[in-house]
Amino acid sequence: MHTPLWSLGPVAIFALTGSLAAGQDAAKPRFENGEAQVVEAFKDRKNWEQFHLWVETEFDSDGDGKKDRMHVDVTVPGQCMSEGLKVPVIYNTSPYFWGTSGTSEEFFWNPDHEVGAKPPERPHPPEIERKDFRPLNSTRYIRQFVPRGFAVVHSASPGTGYSQGCPTIGADNESLAPKAVIDWLNGRARGFTAATGGDPVEATWCTGKVGMIGTSFNGTLPLAAATTGVEGLEAIIPVAPNTSYYHYYRANGLVRHPGGYMGEDIDVLYDFVHSGDPTRRDWCNENVREDELEKYLDRVTGDYNDFWAGRDYLNDIDGVRSAVLMAHAFNDWNVMPEHSVRIYEALKEKGVPVMCYFHQGGHGGDPPFWLVNQWFTRYLYDIDNEIEAQPRAWIVRESDKRGEPTPYADYPNPEASLVDLFPTGKGARVGELAMTASSGEQSLTDAPATSGAKHAGASSSDARLLFASPELVAPLHLSGHYEMKIRVASNKPAANLSVWLVSLPFEEGATINDNIISRGWADPQNRNSMTESSPLVPGEYVDLAFRLMPDDQIVPAGAQLGLMIFASDPEFTLQPRAGTKLTVDLAGTSIGLPVVGGEAALKKALGRD
Repeated sequence: MHTPLWSLGPVAIFALTGSLAAGQDAAKPRFENGEAQVVEAFKDRKNWEQFHLWVETEFDSDGDGKKDRMHVDVTVPGQCMSEGLKVPVIYNTSPYFWGTSGTSEEFFWNPDHEVGAKPPERPHPPEIERKDFRPLNSTRYIRQFVPRGFAVVHSASPGTGYSQGCPTIGADNESLAPKAVIDWLNGRARGFTAATGGDPVEATWCTGKVGMIGTSFNGTLPLAAATTGVEGLEAIIPVAPNTSYYHYYRANGLVRHPGGYMGEDIDVLYDFVHSGDPTRRDWCNENVREDELEKYLDRVTGDYNDFWAGRDYLNDIDGVRSAVLMAHAFNDWNVMPEHSVRIYEALKEKGVPVMCYFHQGGHGGDPPFWLVNQWFTRYLYDIDNEIEAQPRAWIVRESDKRGEPTPYADYPNPEASLVDLFPTGKGARVGELAMTASSGEQSLTDAPATSGAKHAGASSSDARLLFASPELVAPLHLSGHYEMKIRVASNKPAANLSVWLVSLPFEEGATINDNIISRGWADPQNRNSMTESSPLVPGEYVDLAFRLMPDDQIVPAGAQLGLMIFASDPEFTLQPRAGTKLTVDLAGTSIGLPVVGGEAALKKALGRD
């Protein structure tokens, strides 16, 4: 009968060596077509060895005067113990393994107040009840990778579960915690059988090569670890990662919330994951939540500051040595696609091996397993599967299965170039989106309770400006960022500004990529600087330039492109009292479309070639 390793004494765990019976061949990983294959000897879970430990970090984030230890679990093929086999590691770390506080809006920030005003106080949720201890943080990825000759490691983030420390939501300890685990796998950090004291544990079964994968917060942490430059982290696959907490909770100086979570902010996320040691929670709350997060998050101006800069992984990108496969959805309105695109573009310039996979769905979505397998096989087993010679970008087209992406030489599509379109006519009804510049003034009155979808579907409205292209006579392929320029005046010192690019006719409730092509938000007070707001002079025009979210979409023939300008977006922005008036100077307003084939392709789609 198989005995789990955590039931054995600490010495026994690493004394399980043994030897092969005479004439018995040693089990070893097997590869075909550049991918690790399931090995029969690794397949039977009864032969897996599983144990847990605590890895000592280099920091003390909970103020108890001792270095924090992270709770780690390990699953390895039994041959690592019985035959001395050494294998690389697939590593997943998370703050979610041990439960969360839930998503009750009563504990979120109330967005119902004026732009630029001090928000109402936020109540904190009840503490997360600590779950009974279990050896395994998670079992995800074990069934996929252990039969293919990898060890699988999971760890709980600082201040969550049975890992010590405080959650800091993007501060250095959340980068250094997975670094410590990777250092332990390479013999550079200490592991113990207990959170306090305990016997030493060594990863003698590990080759030293580590790959990381995860989704959302769990996808953020592989990138966080990679920015430390830790030796041994060879490859990462961040799926829908939050690469900048500012870009997650702010947009061009504007206080903005992730889709579906109105009122969420970085301190709310702290409360959501803080499941760690009950005896240190008060200290963490006082020193991290109150004295750092709530003190510097700044929900009044929405300005970029040193606090946010310290939680932007692009600022630490020079530390990345790992091969990186970015994965994201173009219609992810929670962690928006700009998060992955900005890192992808920076890594290309840096020259590290990088690839991207984008699909047309919502939040999450791993790359197809064949691509994941090839990525880890190449960089963890040094199998020359020529993945570097494959296309750099993989894009799932609108009606295709996620496992069947279309290869691109790069993203954005290398054949894309910006072509400007200009609003003209009466946007309160539906004006025109033309290839030649126009002039005139158009005004709208903020209706914060009305959704963007209602605005886009209305034949006329005083609360938005909508400008539409002629009906497309041929499909139009768009790939990359949309460049918005707008000249706008407000009758108040502060206002929301929201811009959508849509496909018309707009049908509320249609599939995820049928209506909304891209979105963007900006604070006119930050027209000159992201770090300093300047109140608007009522009636005085200001010029803004900002990007809408990146995309890759083929808009079908028969549709129209629609540029919609409005003030408050109740799904994402603060919700002030109705009545703020925005006036747009059409002569200073345009949108640059990333058209594959450039101006000639746009003219063809519009029937003007």
